[in-house]
Amino acid sequence: MQLHQLRYFVAVAEVRHFTQAADVVGITQPSLSKQIHALEADLGAPLFERVRGNIALTAAGEVLLPLATRILADVETATREVQELVGLRRGRVRLGATPSLATSLAPPVLRRFRDAHPTIDLRVEEGGSQDLVRDLLRGDLDLALIIMPAQGADPGLRVDPILRESLVVASVDEVPTASTTRELRITDLRDQPMVMFREGYDLRDATIQACREAGFEPTFAVDGGEMDAVLSFVEAGLGIALVPGIVLARRPGVRITPLAPPGVRRTIAVARRRDVVPTHAGRELRRILLDYIQSAIDLRELPPGVEPLT
Repeated sequence: MQLHQLRYFVAVAEVRHFTQAADVVGITQPSLSKQIHALEADLGAPLFERVRGNIALTAAGEVLLPLATRILADVETATREVQELVGLRRGRVRLGATPSLATSLAPPVLRRFRDAHPTIDLRVEEGGSQDLVRDLLRGDLDLALIIMPAQGADPGLRVDPILRESLVVASVDEVPTASTTRELRITDLRDQPMVMFREGYDLRDATIQACREAGFEPTFAVDGGEMDAVLSFVEAGLGIALVPGIVLARRPGVRITPLAPPGVRRTIAVARRRDVVPTHAGRELRRILLDYIQSAIDLRELPPGVEPLT
């Protein structure tokens, strides 16, 4: 079994097409097919089968895919680590962040990292925490800023909580409430039309769970948006949304109403794969992130509703 054979196998598994996979890895289709056949011969089992003209993984292929993906990621990590040790200052660090964190916490941290290490390639992926955890475990990311799930972190990750934030109600008009304070209770949101995030967003899960714990199912006016779309739909008066207050800093047309205690709170954490030694660049990015948070704490510059956990 050769590393290049595993790369070819993963490429075919991802695009489910031999010719397209050959283009991805930069070889001819006959050469790729030959290498896949050689890999299958070494393993003693077919890895792909054709189903109604489409390429599908066999049971053996399903078993091999996550293992091959992890092997290739580990080889890439080892290569970068050795290059750094011998003095090659080129390299990259791959950071994942949820949409709210990608537009609030990540930019100043990445600016500090870039100023200190201008030769390191920075790559950022924006997505929901579930997607980012998947990419961490596959070796596609070095670090990720995620929201801690209620059921706890994946055992394959090292997850360090760093901040806790409270969600607020974003709306155009005032939401009616029986409260004598300027705060809303979750029960006040019953029958209010909501603009809902797409599947995979942490805010979707948090909103639905909070409503169900209050004894009702949320009413969706619009379902399936990304962060910018959800905020634009709120501005257009289509409904309300539960969001972190930090994403509303540049949305003057949106009314911000806090939730009455206990509200809806979530924990921000920095995560990486537990079984992979982080590169020097990855460790340095994490250090700069924590230094930035500590500086914001010392200068009392954390956004409203955000509390330190470090």
